[in-house]
Amino acid sequence: MKYLINGLLLCVMLLSDMALAHQQKAAISTVLFNPRTENIEVSHRFYLHDAEHAVKHIFGKNADIINSKETQEKFFEYVMQRFSLKNDQGEPIALSPVGFEVDGRFFWVYQETKQPFLLNGLTVEHSALRDIWPSQVNTVNIEGRGDIKTRTFDGSIEVAKIEFK
Repeated sequence: MKYLINGLLLCVMLLSDMALAHQQKAAISTVLFNPRTENIEVSHRFYLHDAEHAVKHIFGKNADIINSKETQEKFFEYVMQRFSLKNDQGEPIALSPVGFEVDGRFFWVYQETKQPFLLNGLTVEHSALRDIWPSQVNTVNIEGRGDIKTRTFDGSIEVAKIEFK
């Protein structure tokens, strides 16, 4: 019995390690209305394993997001081109690049802008990696303007509107 339980535990551990090695095809972004800085701070978190596969598809088989600052910069720019915010009047909100980093299992992209004076809502578009993998799911959390609002970009959803009360 002891060997059976140990064997089952070993199988579960191996399967969970294998699952972590596969692409997740999911990203999480946060749009934070920071009252201290009066900025809108945007952070995007991609699984590094997904980003590794993506850069080879986008930039060629020699792209290396782990060891190449050039590839990291290209992926950073790619993400910034595929994420946008518009105010409730439909006007673009220009996001400035802040930077990027590799942190453990994740690749982070950071952007920011000053909060517009009057803002009753946002339109969000997040298509990063969805042009490569239709099954990619991008989740965006909007924080700092009342309750946290979450929008998920999957399937045919390309744009989401959020109203603030």
